[in-house]
Amino acid sequence: QVQLVESGGGLVQAGGSLRLSCAASGIIFRLNAMGWYRQAPGQQRELVARMSSGGITDYLDSVKGRFTISRDNAKNIVYLQMNSLKPEDTAVYYCNILATAYWGQGTQVTVSS
Repeated sequence: QVQLVESGGGLVQAGGSLRLSCAASGIIFRLNAMGWYRQAPGQQRELVARMSSGGITDYLDSVKGRFTISRDNAKNIVYLQMNSLKPEDTAVYYCNILATAYWGQGTQVTVSS
């Protein structure tokens, strides 16, 4: 079955960095577009970054220049490198196979001021 497992979240001070990882199984990873979403308390889930199977990327305006999505098709992993973190980046971050209902369990990112 399809499984997505995120890791790499944690507590970091403003200005710091974190790298999230999402390991996928049960799919032909290289053929799928992948995305990272986040959901803050009381807010709707929003798409932060996405990468097509061909490597085309797209970002939420508020993270452009700070976050980078990448993928390793040999390892079936998609990453989200987050730099210059801000308190408003605090949220649970989820990995998703785009255009499907497959989600990871989420990983908490907390940025202190």
